[in-house]
Amino acid sequence: MQMSAGLNRTLLAVMALLAHIAALAGNFAGKVVDEAGSALAGAVIRIADKTDAVLTDDAGVFRFELAGKSSARISVSYIGFVAESAVVKADRSIKENTVRLNPDHTFLNEIVVTATRTPKALKDVPVVTRVISADEIARTDATNIQDLLTEELPGLEFGYAMSQETSLNMSGFGGSAILFLVDGERLAGETMDNVDYNRLNLGNAGKVEIVKGASSALYGANAVGGVVNIISRESTDPWNLNLNSRYRNAGNEWRAGGDLNFNSRKWNSNTSVQYSTVKTIRLTDAFDTESKIHDIFGGTTLNLKERLVFRVSDNLRLIARGGYFARVSDHANYDDHYHDYSGGLRGVWQIDGNRNLELSYSYDRYDKSRFVNDVRTHDHDYSNRQHIVHAMYTVNRGRNGLTVGADYMNDYLSTYQFTDNESHSQTSFDAFVQFDYNPLSWLNVIASVRDDYFSESDNNAVTSRLATMFRLKPFSIRASYSGGFRAPTLKEMYMCFDMAGIQMIYGNPDLKPERSHNFNLALERNDRTGRGFMGGSYSLTLSGYYNYYDSRITTRDFPGTATQEEGAIYCNEDGVKVLGVDVNLRYRTNSGLGVSGSYNYLHTAGRSVDSQFTQPRPHSATWRLDYERQICSVYRLYAGISGRYLSKPVSDYKTDSAYSLWKLTIQQRVWKGININFIVDNLFGYKPKVYYWNSAPTTGRTWSVGVSLDINDFFK
Repeated sequence: MQMSAGLNRTLLAVMALLAHIAALAGNFAGKVVDEAGSALAGAVIRIADKTDAVLTDDAGVFRFELAGKSSARISVSYIGFVAESAVVKADRSIKENTVRLNPDHTFLNEIVVTATRTPKALKDVPVVTRVISADEIARTDATNIQDLLTEELPGLEFGYAMSQETSLNMSGFGGSAILFLVDGERLAGETMDNVDYNRLNLGNAGKVEIVKGASSALYGANAVGGVVNIISRESTDPWNLNLNSRYRNAGNEWRAGGDLNFNSRKWNSNTSVQYSTVKTIRLTDAFDTESKIHDIFGGTTLNLKERLVFRVSDNLRLIARGGYFARVSDHANYDDHYHDYSGGLRGVWQIDGNRNLELSYSYDRYDKSRFVNDVRTHDHDYSNRQHIVHAMYTVNRGRNGLTVGADYMNDYLSTYQFTDNESHSQTSFDAFVQFDYNPLSWLNVIASVRDDYFSESDNNAVTSRLATMFRLKPFSIRASYSGGFRAPTLKEMYMCFDMAGIQMIYGNPDLKPERSHNFNLALERNDRTGRGFMGGSYSLTLSGYYNYYDSRITTRDFPGTATQEEGAIYCNEDGVKVLGVDVNLRYRTNSGLGVSGSYNYLHTAGRSVDSQFTQPRPHSATWRLDYERQICSVYRLYAGISGRYLSKPVSDYKTDSAYSLWKLTIQQRVWKGININFIVDNLFGYKPKVYYWNSAPTTGRTWSVGVSLDINDFFK
């Protein structure tokens, strides 16, 4: 009996000890941050099988107790972000239980700047604006802006031109009518009337903002058909270091890069580098006389960027930037070399709570030359240099705002397409004003007007925009008129070039600016639906647009004179009418399942507004079905299948019929900061029958694998 009593006392002691240990294992603490690592105060934490919830404090920290539990599954929600579920561990450090939320762009709380040149919530912008987030950029694993836009936007297509330079068509407009910006700054240089898209790598991109339709009232020349603005990210963490590499079997393509960020109370420095190399890809043999393209030439590309922010005070920031770009394109009998040197300084002064002043200077130099057997030929030398000074002042009174600004630009061009490789330069001045009027909580009106003057062509252009948004719950209605113009370039005015012995092309100093008139009407709905497994958020946008594009700069036959051979000469032609419809749908459930789709219908009346190489397609669409979830504290999975459809062009140019391309993406985040990507492109092995300028440049199914290391996460 004594032995039995002793055993009972021992068992009771053990049970008490176990109960005590279990009770101690129930203290949970963690933190909720956004994609940049900043704390989110007021985030809602719901614990599985519990009816109550807790909120994060000002530091983004949450705490709760669950007696007898060593782990717990929680769901985290915050307005403007995608809800997440995670497994947290008891008695662990706050860093180990950190939950990162990603922006929910269907809620449209993102702050954008491109549509109005001033910060404004996307849901409040009366001009239809598409935002591609940092997460979406990562999911595409895009190397440059061309890769990203091709996958994300219907109604947009990149093709090839002579010497395999890239040609763009966006909603019926060619590359010369679409203004590409980096942090709001213009780019020098062009290749076949398009900027060099290889320059626009996405190594340090925080997001991309796209405004379709004329925007010359704010951005002047070249914003005839739209604006694409790549905006750099600015981390708030003390330091970040990302190293990444990708291999793609097509052309044995290698891409490697790094992004280093330091942040202190006064300084923020971001340095990014990206290098890629690819071998020539054989599409078809030389005996295929129907195909215009037989090889995709290989080469190497190097991008270096530095962005330095100095906070002089709480109200004054100085932003310096510099960049270097080099590309070598390996053609069959020669190599083309491209170089760019860019830099700039910007000051942003928040004078008080209502007034803001911005001053900036930027420089960009883009050069290209040709080498045969490693010897520079000097018969294809090209150099474009731009100096730009910009000033903008903004004042807000209540819900209304006024913005005034001015720009000065000196544009210098020396090119083999001028007689004896001579040079020309042009100076332009502009001034603009914008009034942001909010008379009612459900009504916003923005009016803009701008005047531009170009010295060399002695052209003056006045453009305007009027945009309004009505909020009639549950819908938002946007309507706008905007004018666009494009002044003739130095090349179009002074060109005198023998194009490969085919014909002479002559410039025309008497060219008039191109003009466009854009009308847009959009209906939008954003909401949340349900709470359970299939509950989530969605957005639906339906927009229609009409463009009248007049005085288009193109070429016509030139009969020749006593001193000039016959050939072609730049001229202005009658207007072209472009109308279309865009439909965009996004839906993401609380469980991590998402679906999105976009469709574009395009109709052109009159001669096509783009080049001979890339013709408009009346129907195009993109779609994606994906799933993303934090499986456990050390493993996150993203899996998606996406696609792109393009109908046959409206022209009689040789090309395949309609086709679609599919892509499978699997991305995994394992342990601390290790991300592994695996992609199968052209999933069903589509291959064109004939390779023409606007055919899909693919030989069938390809795959790629990549790894990305967030080194700073290793130490958390």
